[in-house]
Amino acid sequence: MSIFICPVCGEKLEKSGNTYLCSKRHCFDMARSGYVNLLLSKHTGSTVHGDNKLMVQARRNFLGKGYYEPLCTALCDAVSENIKGDTILDAGCGEGYYTTAIIGKLHEQNIAAKVYGIDISKTAVEYTAKRCREAELAVASVFHIPVGDSSCDMLVTFFAPYCGEEFRRVLKDKGVMIMAIPSENHLWELKKVVYDTPYKNEVRPYDLDGFRLEKKQRITYDISLDSQQDIDALFSMTPYYYRTGREQQKRLAHIGSLCTKADFELLLYRKF
Repeated sequence: MSIFICPVCGEKLEKSGNTYLCSKRHCFDMARSGYVNLLLSKHTGSTVHGDNKLMVQARRNFLGKGYYEPLCTALCDAVSENIKGDTILDAGCGEGYYTTAIIGKLHEQNIAAKVYGIDISKTAVEYTAKRCREAELAVASVFHIPVGDSSCDMLVTFFAPYCGEEFRRVLKDKGVMIMAIPSENHLWELKKVVYDTPYKNEVRPYDLDGFRLEKKQRITYDISLDSQQDIDALFSMTPYYYRTGREQQKRLAHIGSLCTKADFELLLYRKF
């Protein structure tokens, strides 16, 4: 049984073969790689939705080399230690690095839970579907999640946009939300190379309507990049790449090596 609902009418979707169908006969076919597109045009405001191919490929290449493995390990531990139930939604799954790791951890711990993933980027979901056959995936916005009310035991969101109203809606009472955000010193040395006057990240207040913060974990370590390719991949997968001019971007082009801070916060909330 799928937790996905029809984005047109809100009725439950039933999966039959390679098709999702609701009781009102709205039909959505799965792509060959194994995901379904449930993103309606009225829920978007641009031609390119979410991360483009350059950003997705950069993230895949960078994360695949293990630079964020300490964060990934902490995330997977938090999921396996706090899942009470059998349904997990990755809201903003990206190219599937964390989604795949979570499923691997669940198998390792013999935890029977179904993982669903959504992302507004079709390119990102395509990558996830190819690497993570066990997750049920859809192209969709976190601001219009095609998932039934109170259908998820846990929601994870890693560096994705936050939509409290939708996250509360899809989570069961006392459901858990695990969030990863960049902390104030994240990639500070990289920003010092690019910008004349760099600013540290602003960490917003932790209070969220409808949620109680139960645990906060700071994960900080140094990343040593000895490849220009990895430096370029790191920069390309961040929002900084699209917020800087060509001259600023060139400052990173030939530095060859970089040691920069990885600084994350892992937050565990419970819906009340």
